[in-house]
Amino acid sequence: MKLAPYPMIELDPGAPLDRHRATVKPDWIDWNGHMNVGYYVVAFDQATDTLCQQFGCGFEYTRDKIGMTFVLEAHVTYDREVKEGDALRVTTQILDHDAKRLHFIHAMYHAGEGYLAATNELMLMNIDYASRRSAPWPDFARERIERMAAAHAALPKPKQAGRLIGIKKK
Repeated sequence: MKLAPYPMIELDPGAPLDRHRATVKPDWIDWNGHMNVGYYVVAFDQATDTLCQQFGCGFEYTRDKIGMTFVLEAHVTYDREVKEGDALRVTTQILDHDAKRLHFIHAMYHAGEGYLAATNELMLMNIDYASRRSAPWPDFARERIERMAAAHAALPKPKQAGRLIGIKKK
């Protein structure tokens, strides 16, 4: 196995991954007095960075011109509001993966009260830095993704995963 050309953090074997924390910032609040829909995506994007660091495809991966990750598709559910100053806890569950892609879901919880605030389901693609085209995960990332996915495989699929948007006809 080829090792990453930079130091990587120790892999967290937890299922789900439970490492990302954030606080709702004052500039994330809209005129309704709660976090604006766009900032949920910002918070989830930061949680995606936390996930990518687990398998060695964080900032250094792009800085060193090895590769990048691009989001191909995203779906957000807004389950309950959060307000300025609220502490957030974001968990991540890998749902599937292949040679180039990673399908996962984030769940955002109010850290103090424990309720589910929102979810974000994503399809992430590995990108070769030079060509800006899809490419297989490097060995160091693939091995870690496989280990995480194996740990997450025992988790139940969240009800928000795989949902379609639409108005149900009666």
